[in-house]
Amino acid sequence: MDYRSLGLKTGLEIHIQLNTRRKLFCECPPVLRDDEPHFRVTRRLYVALSELGAVDPAAVWEVRKRRIYVYEGYRDTTCLVELDEEPPHLPDEEALTTAVAVAKMFNAKLYDEIYVMRKIVVDGSNTSGFQRTMLVAHDGRAKILGYEIGVDTIALEEDAARKIKEEGKYVYYRLDRLGIPLVEISTSPMEYDPQQVEEVAWIIGYSVKLTGRAKRGLGTVRQDVNVSIAGGAKTEIKGVPKLELIPKVIEYEVLRQVNLLKIRDELKNRGAPLPEGGYVDVTDLFGNTKSKILRRALDAGGVVYAVKAPGFQKLLGFELQPGRRFGTELADYVRAWTELGGLMHSDELPGYGVTADEVRAVEQRLGASSFVLLSGSSPKEVEEAVDVVVQRLRQAFEGVPEETRAANPDGTTRFMRPRPGAARMYPETDLPPVRITVEIERRAEQIASRSLEAEIEKITSLGVNKDMATRLVKSPWLEHFEEFVEKYKRVPPVQIASILLNTARALAREGVEVTPEKIDSVLSELDKGNITKEAVEEVLRAMKEGEGALDAAKRLGLLRMPYEEVRRVVEQLIKEVGPDKALKEAMRRYRGRADAGDVMRALKELTSQS
Repeated sequence: MDYRSLGLKTGLEIHIQLNTRRKLFCECPPVLRDDEPHFRVTRRLYVALSELGAVDPAAVWEVRKRRIYVYEGYRDTTCLVELDEEPPHLPDEEALTTAVAVAKMFNAKLYDEIYVMRKIVVDGSNTSGFQRTMLVAHDGRAKILGYEIGVDTIALEEDAARKIKEEGKYVYYRLDRLGIPLVEISTSPMEYDPQQVEEVAWIIGYSVKLTGRAKRGLGTVRQDVNVSIAGGAKTEIKGVPKLELIPKVIEYEVLRQVNLLKIRDELKNRGAPLPEGGYVDVTDLFGNTKSKILRRALDAGGVVYAVKAPGFQKLLGFELQPGRRFGTELADYVRAWTELGGLMHSDELPGYGVTADEVRAVEQRLGASSFVLLSGSSPKEVEEAVDVVVQRLRQAFEGVPEETRAANPDGTTRFMRPRPGAARMYPETDLPPVRITVEIERRAEQIASRSLEAEIEKITSLGVNKDMATRLVKSPWLEHFEEFVEKYKRVPPVQIASILLNTARALAREGVEVTPEKIDSVLSELDKGNITKEAVEEVLRAMKEGEGALDAAKRLGLLRMPYEEVRRVVEQLIKEVGPDKALKEAMRRYRGRADAGDVMRALKELTSQS
């Protein structure tokens, strides 16, 4: 797709957990636990008016689900602050200093005073019904690796509780993660293509890691992506799990918005009327149905309602993203707003056990050939689903609704909730404003002294080219590279980099596990001159659990040939194939055993004598 002509704009929200001694608003340690919790507390959350008398639409949406939340905690690592039974303590100064350091990395302007705010979150992930957050800096701009990166805001906030499981209306959360400090970097709108946005996300994340204060491991970094196109709408996509998925998420969201605009235009071309709302009870038409879905609802004493969708022929089944149609969007809304599992629509019927005769009967009852079928054991629940479907059908006439969506593992997205409104944020009344002291700024300057470009320059000074240096910085091998370069002086840094980036990756594709310990053992023997660089891949491939590289090389017959033996081999090959072909032939016959440098040295000595 031509993203520039489509008017693609993207934004990033990068959330990174900080590795601090305590949580943000209490003295509890920021550790995750998998042992049996010491206690469980059950609660419900409700919506309240803001100080201006407004209600946040996202909060209303969450409360309509009528969920019951069970919070699991530990007596020795969670406290009354997490349970919202004690006021929050003053913010952790270590976390605040790190946030200030991140602001300095991106040349952002610090606020004179920092106020703790409450951001309404009633999905159960916060016992209080809100997340505490602090805006630390704004209007940052930095040029890193050729990218102009604008930063709208840098915030310090508490992480949410960790969802453990769902059982019907019960949702289980663990309080161990609640309160761990997060730094959030929100970028200005960007006009980069999807692949470049991934690069920017990596740059931001790695820059924070350079502070030495970021947690490492799965789940410590989370990315949200905002996407819009000309004529579309700003869509926030939550929880993109991996950096490399960002381009696909953006591509598929652009595709979805383009196709929703096509549906809007087609509805206008057809002169389709806005759906009137309401439903027709068609339960009696399915008394003898063979559809398992409908049968299950009817056997439970339920109902089947039909919603007219005039003008939507072939549009309900129109594909928006790979494997996801407009009907899938409707089903997402129904699943999100109600307890129903989904719906059926006329573009996919007959199907799911619904016969052609049953479809004709519904069409005659409705006086329309395009419709949506909803079924469930509770008539009230099905009526709520009718309202949801009608609302979404009407939105189709406008094009792209503003939404918060969740990323699927394949890069497609699904509806989560409406976009939050201005009533979502209000001041925390239990904490005073926080001032950035001179001491905090001084420590922050020291933390922010390392830069991404300086790290790459340090590696290139060792003889590694810039492309490989950048790949090293991006990889999980960087710390090992620095350790190995310091440890093994006889092995060129560029060779160490190649083993870490290229050899290890090639073997991983074959299903061979390459650990730092194995590479350490191989480099040790390479440094001692016991094996050749040509033997490295074979030795790594063949090493057994607990076996050293030297033993593996002996078993494979890949110990390095002594120089005198190499010289005799080269002398014989000169006689057999001539000096011009001796090098190539020696490396072919004795690959892994003969060192290329030894062969070239012997060849030079022998030819100069003659």
